[in-house]
Amino acid sequence: MTPFAALHHRPGHPLLLPNAWDHASAAALAAAGHAAIGTTSLGVAAAAGLPDGAAATRAETVRLARRLGRDDFLLSVDAESGFSDGPAEVAALAVELAQAGAVGINLEDGRPDGSLTPSDVHAAKVAAVKAAVPELFINARTDTYWCGHQDPGAETARRLAVYQEAGADGVFVPGLTEPAAIGRLVGGLSVPLNILWTPTGPGLAELAGLGVARVSLGSLLYRSALAAAVATAAAVASGGPVGPVPGYAEIQALSGS
Repeated sequence: MTPFAALHHRPGHPLLLPNAWDHASAAALAAAGHAAIGTTSLGVAAAAGLPDGAAATRAETVRLARRLGRDDFLLSVDAESGFSDGPAEVAALAVELAQAGAVGINLEDGRPDGSLTPSDVHAAKVAAVKAAVPELFINARTDTYWCGHQDPGAETARRLAVYQEAGADGVFVPGLTEPAAIGRLVGGLSVPLNILWTPTGPGLAELAGLGVARVSLGSLLYRSALAAAVATAAAVASGGPVGPVPGYAEIQALSGS
């Protein structure tokens, strides 16, 4: 078991995975004590002026992985749907990310139009990645709750069973927040479950008690940073107080130069 995989197998102590969008955000999170950091596809896309979830940011994703993969923390990359429905192309991407230093990859089955990739197609991607890079932790995500499936509970369980069979090391169900449903899902899985933290959902302690192995923050930190930037500009304009912020030298030090 790799060190990153081991972080998903600590009963009662889920991995809290914050998601960065550039080197400074990742370095700051690592300096705060996070041993593992993910990327956020929304943050990477928005920072580049590109749409998220539309297979438009392959180059930006690989470029960021090459920069972050040189650092000391464990890196998991949000690769949307793999930027292709071709298993060979997705496997080639996974090889690039692993060579860049990534130890994990997140692959989603949601599509830009709100539909879901057929489960056999997504499973073929998972299997191809596992065959090409066996040591890479594959977090197979299903967007059943986000896509408004008429029976998300049953469809989630069905899809996750298919992805487990294909070789997924973990599974991810964003949008699932109901504690009883989370508990039932954990009970039917043989791999770790990843849940997306939301302000209206269970807290970290409750998720730990339910058996959740990984809690991701997704685009929350990026969106919070944008909100803070706008609020700070508004405070300066109105003559209001500005909260404490890191100094120039502190941020400069994050570059490692």
